[in-house]
Amino acid sequence: MKLLLKKSIFFLLAFFIISEISAQNSELLTLDRIYNSREFAQERLQPIQWIENGAAYVTVENGNELARWDSQTLDKSVFVPGSALQNIGNPIYIESFSLSDDGTKVLIFTNSSRVWRSNTKGDYWVYDLASKQLKQLGSQFEPSSLMFAKFSADNKYVAYVHQFNLYQENFKTGEITQLTNDGTDKIINGTFDWAYEEEFGKRDGFAWSPDAANIAFWQIDASKIGTFYMINNTDSVYSKPIPLQYPKVGQEPAGAKIGLIDIASKTTKWIPIPGEEKENYLPGMQWINADQLLIQQMNRKQNQLTIWTFNPSSEELKKIYEETEETWVDLAYPDLSRNGWSDNSLPLVDDGKAFLRMTENDGWRHIYKVEIATGKKTLITPGEFDVASFGAVTDKEVYFIASPDNATQRYLYAIDLAGKGDLRRVTPEAFEGVNTYDIAPNGLVAIHNYQSTNNPLTVRLISLPKHTIIKNLVENTAYSQKLASLKTPDIKFTTVTTSEGVTMDARIIYPVDFDESKKYPVLFHVYGEPWSTVATDTQVGLYNIILAQKGYFMIDIDNRGTPTLKGSDWRKSIYRKIGVINAQDQGLAAKELLKLPYLDESRVAVWGWSGGGSMTLNLMFKFPEIYQTGMSVAAVSNQLIYDNIYQERYMGLPQENMEDFVKGSPITYAKNLEGNLLIVHGTGDDNVHYQGAEMLMNELIKHNKQFQMMPYPNRSHGIYEGAGTSLHLYTLLTDYLMEHTPAN
Repeated sequence: MKLLLKKSIFFLLAFFIISEISAQNSELLTLDRIYNSREFAQERLQPIQWIENGAAYVTVENGNELARWDSQTLDKSVFVPGSALQNIGNPIYIESFSLSDDGTKVLIFTNSSRVWRSNTKGDYWVYDLASKQLKQLGSQFEPSSLMFAKFSADNKYVAYVHQFNLYQENFKTGEITQLTNDGTDKIINGTFDWAYEEEFGKRDGFAWSPDAANIAFWQIDASKIGTFYMINNTDSVYSKPIPLQYPKVGQEPAGAKIGLIDIASKTTKWIPIPGEEKENYLPGMQWINADQLLIQQMNRKQNQLTIWTFNPSSEELKKIYEETEETWVDLAYPDLSRNGWSDNSLPLVDDGKAFLRMTENDGWRHIYKVEIATGKKTLITPGEFDVASFGAVTDKEVYFIASPDNATQRYLYAIDLAGKGDLRRVTPEAFEGVNTYDIAPNGLVAIHNYQSTNNPLTVRLISLPKHTIIKNLVENTAYSQKLASLKTPDIKFTTVTTSEGVTMDARIIYPVDFDESKKYPVLFHVYGEPWSTVATDTQVGLYNIILAQKGYFMIDIDNRGTPTLKGSDWRKSIYRKIGVINAQDQGLAAKELLKLPYLDESRVAVWGWSGGGSMTLNLMFKFPEIYQTGMSVAAVSNQLIYDNIYQERYMGLPQENMEDFVKGSPITYAKNLEGNLLIVHGTGDDNVHYQGAEMLMNELIKHNKQFQMMPYPNRSHGIYEGAGTSLHLYTLLTDYLMEHTPAN
C-alpha cells in the first residue's frame, strides 16, 4: 500500500514537472516552429480589384473563382464561378486578373514563370461575363510565354508581349497580328531589361490609347550591355553558365526609346525625344487622353528630370516641365511609406489638364500641381514635413501618406487640391504605427492596412472621408493569441545623438525578462542605404523574438541617407558617400548606445542583408573596437561591380569620381578585420553577384584574415529557394551568433 502510494506521488510529481516544462517550452520559440510549421502563419487579404469605380471589388476565392463584394454592404455574390474556369476538365488557378474597361470581360493570368524578381510570363484566358464563354489567348504559342495582356478600350483586341515582340489578337476571330518584328533578347519591345525592372520598377512596357487607335511602347536596346555569367553546378554533371544582361556601374546604359504603333496601318513611329538614347533613361510614359502622351526622361546621372507631352495627330513634342538637383532627382519612388517600388506614373487631375509631382527642391518632399498647358506649379502640401507617398485624388482633395511628427510612423492625410486648404489627418489616433491604404477610384472607400510593434497586421474596409470602419477583413486573432502565449520582449523607440551632433531614430528590442542590473549582448541590425529603413513602428519578426528570448538586445538605427521623413538634406547627404557617412553614423551611434550600463561592450555583433550586408562589412572593418562579430548576407563588397542605374544615381560616375567608389567600398578596408566574420551569399544572385563575395574573400586571404563563408547554391538575392533553405540559413546565423557573441 505504501509502495503504491509512493508510486502515485512519484507519477503525479513527474506529471506536474513535465507539464511545467511543456508550458515553459510553449512560451519559447524555435527556428523549426517559425520556418517549418504553419503554427504562426498570419492571415492576409487576398488581392482585390476595384470595379464599378469602387462601388464593389473582386477577390479570388479558393484559387479558381472570383467573388464580388459590395463596398458599402459587403454583400457577396459570385462574379465568375470556378466551374466556368476549366481547361479540359482541369481548374484554371487565378494568379491575377483584370477587367476590360467596360467591365464585360475578365482577363485571367495563370501558369506563370519568373522573369527576374516577378512571375510576369504565363498564360492568359478571357472569360466573357455576358456569353459565359472562356477562351485562351495566344494558344498557338508555347505555354507560359505571354506577358502583360490587356484589352483595347473598344474590346475588339487584346495586345500582349511574346518573345520580346508585341502582338495583337482579334478577340472575336482569334486572328493574331505581330506588331513588332525586331524583338530579340537584345532588342526588347513592350517590356524591360533587368536594370529597368530592378531600379525603376518597370515591367509592363506598353499601353493602349484611350480610343484604341494606337499602342505606345518602350523599346530597350540592350545590345551593348555586357553579359554576366552565373554558374549552376548542381543540376548536371557538367556545370551550366547562366547568362545575364547586366550593366555594371560606369558601363554604357541600355538605350531606350518610345514607339507609337498605329493600329489601322500597323506602322510604327518613334517619338523624337532629344538626347542620345544611350545616355538617357525613360522611366515613365502614360496617356493623358486619346491624342496626348506624357513622357518622363532622365539624364544618365539622374539629376535632371524632363517631362514632355507628345500629340500623335500633330507629332508635336513639347517640354512642359524640368527639374534638377545637385544630387539626384527621385521619381515616385522609393515609396517612403513601405520601403520599395512605386508606380512612376504621374496622377492626373483637373480633368487631365494637370498632373501631380512630388519634388524636393524646397528641402522637403512636397506635392505640386503642374498645369500641362502652361507648366505653372502650385504647391499643394506647404509646411516643413515630407510626403511619403501618394494615396489618391478626388475632385477636391489629394490623399497622401505622411508623418510630420514621428518619422518612424505613417498616416493618411488629405489637403485641398487647390493648394489653399488646411492639412487634415484622416487616420484616427487609435491606429498609432504604420498605416497604408488602397483607395478606390471614387475616393469613397479604401482598404486600410495597419500594424505597429505591438500589433500584427490588421486590415479593414473603411469609408472616406471620415475613416468609418465598414468591416474588419483581417484581424489575425489566432496569430495574436499565439504571440500572447509566448514570452515576448519590450520594444522601445528612442533617439541617439552622436559626437558629431547627428540625431537618429533607434528601435530597441529588449531581452525577455530584462534585468537592469545585468549585462547583455547586443546585436545591431543594419541597412543604411537610400532604399530602405529599419527603425520603423512595424510588427517585429519572429526571428527577433527568438533572439530576445535567448537574451540579446537588438537595435535598429536609421542613419543619414536612409529614406526616412526628415527632409531632403537628411536623405541626400549620402550622395557620393555611400559606405562613408552611413557607416560613420552607425559606428558613432553604437558608441553612444553602448554607454548604457546594461549593454556589454565586449559582446557586440552586427548583421544585415544586401545594403545591410555591405554596412556590416564596413562596420567590422572600420570600427573593429566596437563590433566583435559580423554576419554579412548578400553584400555589395565592391561598388564598382553593382548595376549602373542604382550606383550612379547615388554615387555619380566612376569616370569622374573614382575615389568615392573606392572610399565607400568595404573591400578597401578588409585588411582591418579583427573580429569574427561570417559571409553568406547565394551563387545564383542576379542582383548582387556572388562575384563580390569571392573578390572580398581574395582580399581577406591576401591579408591572412580568417573568416567563415557559406555559399547557397543557385539561390537568388533572397536566399529562399529550395527545400529547407530558410531554416538552414537562420540556424547558421543563430549558431554563429551564439558561438561568437554568447548570450550567457
